[in-house]
Amino acid sequence: MQLQHIDFAQASMTPGHEPVLLGEVMGFLSPVPGGRYLDCTFGGGGHSKALLEAADGTEVIALDRDPEAVARAGALSGAFPGRFQLIDRDFGRLESLGQTDFDGILFDFGLSSYQLNDSGRGFSFRGDGPADMRMDPRCGVPASRWLETATEAMLVRAVRDFGEEANWRRVVRALVAARGTGALGRTASLAEVISNAIPARDRRESRIHPATRAFQGIRIAVNDELGSIEQALPAAFAKLRRAGVLCAISFHSLEDRLVKQFFRRMCGQPESAEDATPKDLRRILAEPLTNRPVTPSRAEAEANPRSRSAKLRAIRRL
Repeated sequence: MQLQHIDFAQASMTPGHEPVLLGEVMGFLSPVPGGRYLDCTFGGGGHSKALLEAADGTEVIALDRDPEAVARAGALSGAFPGRFQLIDRDFGRLESLGQTDFDGILFDFGLSSYQLNDSGRGFSFRGDGPADMRMDPRCGVPASRWLETATEAMLVRAVRDFGEEANWRRVVRALVAARGTGALGRTASLAEVISNAIPARDRRESRIHPATRAFQGIRIAVNDELGSIEQALPAAFAKLRRAGVLCAISFHSLEDRLVKQFFRRMCGQPESAEDATPKDLRRILAEPLTNRPVTPSRAEAEANPRSRSAKLRAIRRL
């Protein structure tokens, strides 16, 4: 079945947001007329829009726990009446979704440009704002409060394990010392606390802002992002019909490791070098469509710097 021609460059819902690895995702999902697809991370809507335009009668259900996604989804609901639905839900609760038998399911674990560019959300230190970092501001606690109350072990896990920050001891000590000063309440002052804890030599030699890794780790902890992924991947696979395709785009090694291990498990392959499970005890439930992760072309990386760290993996259910 041939895909209808789509100008993928025009697939973003609004200017400023570009869906990552769109052509590659569409190649793996290969939308068919009347097909049913699940976009577990609606974000800016670019992947959902491309799926709806790819073939006659395609249906898309999208999930997003960010309440601001509802307004962005309105244009698709109007343009594709009866074919698109956005559900206000964290993909970590995917198991509770009643719909099943999808031809294709997609995860894009990256933050949307809307979230990054809104200083009021606290995801970035490029503009000063409240240090919130919650993907769903209606639940949980903002990062500022979490940083004031988390145990030292929780801080270590966030900065060292989730942020993969080499200078994690210095950063954790600095965060604890800054409690009660108000410095943890704003993104600019929080970034300064973290940056000042990094040795000058490391700051000079780093290609990224010295607070980047710690910000990532704090955000992951506040939103329990890895826990949601661990719950969502098996739930998504169970909702695929036979020959359905599951795609996942990750943006850092922790996400990609979870995807890689789950996909290899479904394909009856060792999950890691330490996996000594006998071959006769492995179940082959899927076939790999990517032996190595697909990464953006040089042209995409230059046009959309946000895509540079993206890795796409895909499997097909047997």
